Amino acid sequence: MSDAHLTERQLVEGPEPVELTDEPITLSTHDPAGGSPPKGPASRRRRIALTVALVVGLAGAAALGTAGWRIAREKDVRLGTPDRVAGLTRDDSDRARSTADYLRSGFAADIELDRSVGTVYSDPADEKRAVLFFGGTTLLWQPERDLDSLFGLMADETGRVTDLRGVPAGRYGGVMKCGRTSGDGGDFAVCGWADHGSVAMGMFANRSVDESADLFRQIRDGVQTRG
Repeated sequence: MSDAHLTERQLVEGPEPVELTDEPITLSTHDPAGGSPPKGPASRRRRIALTVALVVGLAGAAALGTAGWRIAREKDVRLGTPDRVAGLTRDDSDRARSTADYLRSGFAADIELDRSVGTVYSDPADEKRAVLFFGGTTLLWQPERDLDSLFGLMADETGRVTDLRGVPAGRYGGVMKCGRTSGDGGDFAVCGWADHGSVAMGMFANRSVDESADLFRQIRDGVQTRG
């Protein structure tokens, strides 16, 4: 039968069996061995694209999983102001309390916190080396961004923060940075930390940035708890 005489049914259903033997033989365009037709370049490109998408997807899922684990680990934080921490003694005088309340209130106005703290710690070895500490707890999705914003706000209040740089954050992780600024009482080293559950800052009179960074890590170990 010529191509011109193919019926509509034959075009749809394919060739009819040809009775050359006792059993009908169906004509087929498939590989007699049962294999698939050779795959061309388009099929290979699809396979490569799917592989790349799978790898990217797995990498993204791993990153999200790591971030979620870190947030879950850091989000439940408590900050206290113990009587003594890192060799310093809390100053409960009226003047110190007034200064601490002022710093705490200003800090809490700049960032929405669940709870805020503020206090002044004195150095028994030298009354001129006081430390002003203030901070609070809340869920922070981007700790470093929020910490940088607070350093910017501090610069608006006290003057430009110079030589700002990252320093080791200690055993609680997150991000910690230190620099220098000026205030009515003179020059201060200033440090701040932030993680997914807390943010805090300290101002250190008559101390170098490196000394202040080390002392701030010790203070953090004494005032912060998780879980």
